Amino acid sequence: MKRYIFIYGFAIVVVEPEFKKNWSGNRLNHVKIYVISKKVHRHYFHIIVSLRRKLIRHCHYQLICLAMYREPKVNTAYVTGISFISAMGGYLFGFDFAVISGALPFLQKEFNLNAYWEGFATGSLALGAIAGCLLAGVVSGKYGRKPGLLLAAVIFILSSLAMAFAPGRDFFIASRFAAGIGVGMASMLSPMYIAEVSPAHFRGRMVAINQLTIVIGILVTNLVNYSLRNQGVDAWRWMFGLGSIPSALFFAGSLWLPESPRWLVRAGKKDRASAVLSRIGGSDYAANTLGSIEASFTGEGRFDYRSVFHSAVLPAVLIGIGLAVFQQLCGINVVFNYTTKIFASIGASQDDQLLQTVFIGGVNLLFTLLAMLLVDKLGRKPLMLIGAGGLALLYLVVVQMLATGSQDVSWFLLAAIGTYAMSLAPVTWVLIAEIFPNRIRSAATTIAVLCLWLAYFILIFTFPILFDELADNTFYIYSAICIIGFAFVWFRVKETKGKSLEEMEGVFQSH
Repeated sequence: MKRYIFIYGFAIVVVEPEFKKNWSGNRLNHVKIYVISKKVHRHYFHIIVSLRRKLIRHCHYQLICLAMYREPKVNTAYVTGISFISAMGGYLFGFDFAVISGALPFLQKEFNLNAYWEGFATGSLALGAIAGCLLAGVVSGKYGRKPGLLLAAVIFILSSLAMAFAPGRDFFIASRFAAGIGVGMASMLSPMYIAEVSPAHFRGRMVAINQLTIVIGILVTNLVNYSLRNQGVDAWRWMFGLGSIPSALFFAGSLWLPESPRWLVRAGKKDRASAVLSRIGGSDYAANTLGSIEASFTGEGRFDYRSVFHSAVLPAVLIGIGLAVFQQLCGINVVFNYTTKIFASIGASQDDQLLQTVFIGGVNLLFTLLAMLLVDKLGRKPLMLIGAGGLALLYLVVVQMLATGSQDVSWFLLAAIGTYAMSLAPVTWVLIAEIFPNRIRSAATTIAVLCLWLAYFILIFTFPILFDELADNTFYIYSAICIIGFAFVWFRVKETKGKSLEEMEGVFQSH
């Protein structure tokens, strides 16, 4: 393919014509124009108009401004700092998610839980999370992302103390439902906020911080649970009550956060949005990003949830829902939440059961760190495919190991945790934060995360019942779901690596 290089004003221009054969011979069909210039944003229109006059007009032109695609000089420390503060919601998500695993043997004795109540006490967190998603959508859409994070922090503080002092089963379940409201709000708002303040070239790593804090929360909680295992019948109260400390830190940190610039633009507060963007990447970055944000909102009025199901955006919404549901029904969270039950089935002691939760937390953290390195290099779709295919195969081995009562099942369950931690766990949250257009992001994210928590409840509520009936064969069901998920990702999910949120507008939408 020939390339033509020439100087135009302040720019070096590389023209790459592409020809298409038809019945009359070769015809100029497509022209790629690469522009290398520090001042290209000032001369963009002059360059394209001039080239249209010099070249054949009736073909498709693609202007690729290389200067625009260079990584902006970002205030990395600032972006990382506010991302970690927002991701404290993820830490508390991890706490409430994991604390039940260590506390469950104590709760079974304290409240005489059968399989039904065991599943409901564990799954009540998900029911609260559904309510939290709805509340987060209203609060974050009307008042901003920051007030939503602050409200979630307050709920985390109160629910942790309520669970610790629960006098009975019903009060405990109601308190865990309240904790779920905070989890639901954080699960939606933390990755959304991080995605909206992070530049495109490392947004994947920043959003993955939320998953990192989730797994840190899981590991720390498992370590605390293990350390409290011999503190008597009330050890579970300490397990839950200690959650109030990181909750208070999350509240204090959230007071310092700036509001999301994309929410500020939508709210008509352009000056404040520009100030936030300038602090993130400087004045040039602020000007370019602000223009892109405004363009993405152009012509759109106030939305309601019906707009999420408009034909133009419905493909993105359905993909987001599919990813969210698959992340839960793939089955790995039964290993996190019912570690003690699974290992009790092969004769492990209570101390060994709780020790396995620590190993699971450690592997989860290690592979989440690996995911943070890969998500912006290898890409989202390859990682999702690795996760779905890997879990489908590992579950088949787990079934055989559990059937024989082999202690070696631990290694394969840890491999499943590692596979999930580097793929489906963080990448699903990254994609949900990325794929929706600006004008419906809050509502669409609410719906996707709501479906995620509904799927989590179904998984967690049904596992004790299924495991009592099917035992190790339960994992055949999860393997089949992973095969279906692999096909869904292969055929429906498109790569989003390196694209700005505004560029993503056309990737998943129908035209």
